[in-house]
Amino acid sequence: MPRKHLEELRDLGVRVLTGARTSPENAASVVEALIRAESDGIASHGLSRLPAYADQAELGKVDGFAMPELTETGNAAVRVDAKNGFAYPAVRIGLERVTDMVLVAGCAAVAIGSSHHAGVIGHHVESVAEHGFTAMGFTNSPAAIAPAGGGRAVFGTNPIAFACPRVGAAPIVIDTSLSRVARGRIKLAADRGEPIPNNWAVDREGNPTTDAIAAMQGAMLPIGGPKGSALVLMVELLTAAMTGSNAGFQASSFFDAEGPPPAIGQFFVVFDPDAFSGGGFNKGVEELVSAIGGQSGTRLPGERRLELRERAEKDGVEIADDLWKELQQRAGD
Repeated sequence: MPRKHLEELRDLGVRVLTGARTSPENAASVVEALIRAESDGIASHGLSRLPAYADQAELGKVDGFAMPELTETGNAAVRVDAKNGFAYPAVRIGLERVTDMVLVAGCAAVAIGSSHHAGVIGHHVESVAEHGFTAMGFTNSPAAIAPAGGGRAVFGTNPIAFACPRVGAAPIVIDTSLSRVARGRIKLAADRGEPIPNNWAVDREGNPTTDAIAAMQGAMLPIGGPKGSALVLMVELLTAAMTGSNAGFQASSFFDAEGPPPAIGQFFVVFDPDAFSGGGFNKGVEELVSAIGGQSGTRLPGERRLELRERAEKDGVEIADDLWKELQQRAGD
């Protein structure tokens, strides 16, 4: 696999999207998010998404020229209409506004409706924590998980994320899908013809499968059994009902250009730690970090990701040969 520097990938990615009915501003926002995922070793949410994004923009499933519209609905409440465009610009303007609000309100939230795939949710909350605030993020996605006791997918994999600032260190970022794995990992395995573990998903008949293609046609398994299914429902309510968007079973696929826009939702809550902790937040964080680090074999969530990011900034990232060739063709190289 060729190793490419990030700037080369940025230029190529932007040309792919601007050649597929997307504004330069939106293209830059989307590509930056995908490259950050690649840099962090999250290939399932990286440049492998770009062909599907471009096809969807070309055919109008996502509006590449959409300009998200922000409305302040309260002293600490914001709604962003993504207008069936890419999620990344909508998330950015929403979080920028509530980050300002939280200085006065102590806590503020943003609901993003009529949205699209938001990539690595942890990256969005990490950007907030870099300004000294804690944040929680939620998104729903097209149906992939069946409710407890059921056999038909109703919910998305519905990732959740949390970020916590630290003094003199990178934020702690927790980002997890509520399925056993992110659906993008199964899609990547299907594209590569690779098997998956038999506890990730079931086929159409509800049987455990190692066939990634059969898994894509079946349903994902939630973390934690019925308890995990309940958490998935919670996120569906926060991101679909709360934002006035489609639920998972109503949303079209992120992976192809067929059907109407997915029109799913995201929901973020931002906190100013000083407004709640009486000045003890940073001390409490570091005491907990020390207690974790005091045991051999432990590590904080995201440490490997940060190591990979640092290397990628210097040495670039490896891109699969077939993906590299496809992106070059799409860019007209």
